[in-house]
Amino acid sequence: MFKQPFQCAVLASLIALLAACGSTVNNPVTGQAERSVMSEAAEIAEGKKSHAQVLQEYGVLANPRVQAYVNDVGQRLARQSQRANLQWTFTVLDSPEINAFALPGGYVYITRGIMVYLDSEADLAGVIGHEIGHVTARHGAQRATRQQDAGLGVLAASVLGAVLEANGYGGAGRVASDLSQTVAAGYVSRYGREQELQADSLGAEYLSRIRFDPRNMVDVINVLKNQERFAAEQAQLQGRSAPAQNSWLSSHPSNDQRLDSITRLSAQYKTSTPYNDEGRARYQQILEGVAFGESPEQGLTRGQNFYHAGLGFALTAAAGWRIQNEADQITLVNSSGDAGLIVKMAPADAGRTHDDIIRKLINPSGGRAERTQINGLSATRFSGTVAGKNGQAQNTELTLITSAQGATFLLMHAAKDAGAMQRSRAQMQETENTFRALTASDKAASRPWMVRSVAMPRGGFAELARNSPLTSAEQQLRLINGVYPSGDVKAGLPVRTVVQQP
Repeated sequence: MFKQPFQCAVLASLIALLAACGSTVNNPVTGQAERSVMSEAAEIAEGKKSHAQVLQEYGVLANPRVQAYVNDVGQRLARQSQRANLQWTFTVLDSPEINAFALPGGYVYITRGIMVYLDSEADLAGVIGHEIGHVTARHGAQRATRQQDAGLGVLAASVLGAVLEANGYGGAGRVASDLSQTVAAGYVSRYGREQELQADSLGAEYLSRIRFDPRNMVDVINVLKNQERFAAEQAQLQGRSAPAQNSWLSSHPSNDQRLDSITRLSAQYKTSTPYNDEGRARYQQILEGVAFGESPEQGLTRGQNFYHAGLGFALTAAAGWRIQNEADQITLVNSSGDAGLIVKMAPADAGRTHDDIIRKLINPSGGRAERTQINGLSATRFSGTVAGKNGQAQNTELTLITSAQGATFLLMHAAKDAGAMQRSRAQMQETENTFRALTASDKAASRPWMVRSVAMPRGGFAELARNSPLTSAEQQLRLINGVYPSGDVKAGLPVRTVVQQP
């Protein structure tokens, strides 16, 4: 949390760009002529410009061994692609998200989050090959060209696709809202579905070229399907609706459609010589000690608690509320999803006092500030009105708390309507009252998690789960080891588990 979102920083400047008239180019994959508003030089230049912003948003995994390994796999695939001439860059992002995406010009990203759920080097190659396919087929340039009539700039259109992929459905909705371009987002979604299937096909082709069985692409899609199923089951247990998978904002076709397509395609590859070993043991070694879940730099969610060692505070959500750890804030959302508490850090230049910060950041037209203390920390509760976008006065409620380290945090009340605000106000204040400096027990509870390879105990996944800090540990460990929702691993064989770092 508390970093400037990549999509806002990049896209705000991109929308101002004017779409070029375009010229006719030959697509490297199909060989067919197509009109494009982005030349190869423009793809490379714009991808390079956005690369630094992606790294700023997500952070680079500080593990040279993993970075070198992923780069080696990526470069082997890229050399077999239709655009081997590009200077390809492969980066592992320090993110728990289960994702991978690419920018125009040869910039490919994979999160440590998805790596944990892959079973082998061949599976990893399938994910990377899919993203290489987006670049070789010039999908970013195609998006840019499609968006001309929708009023988006050239890079805005091409990077939008990557942002949609990188942020999932919630991110897609956020970006679409920021852009106020629902028609444009629809174009991206529609063309994106066709492009995803082509990228799956290219991924299978590249796997075959480096002597991995293309059927590993089926394993990759199954990983996504199992994640879908697990998310739906967890939502049901928590009384929430299952995440939507086929909305028009989705940048992917349904995983059922992808699985059917890639299963048929991979069966067409025939070889007279055996494929290479899939690299399971080698991949297991690479994952040893890799962080699992959120990173300490982003803050850690542990059940109803949120800990941020770097900023020196902890917070406990009200019973039944969920914690959403985002790039520039944390949001604590009630069980019905119609109210929440947004926690943001005030910029250093916002003012020296709580009154200064209220005037500069909130600019109220009226209200009342009440000085208080919360767990020994200086706090101010403010209730008043601000001028809305339509010029009408809007009620605002928030609390400012200065931490033991001197940073001031804004805890802002938000709700769908006045009724939801009234129903949730007591729980918001209950949560605010837990804001505290980290205690010794908080520090112990907030130790990061990491992946470790162990021998499967005789008691199977049930016994393995007893020594794991994960919630729904048995099911998550099955996901990590590729046997979800059921299946066995013979006792004594190596499996992956998640433990607290020493």
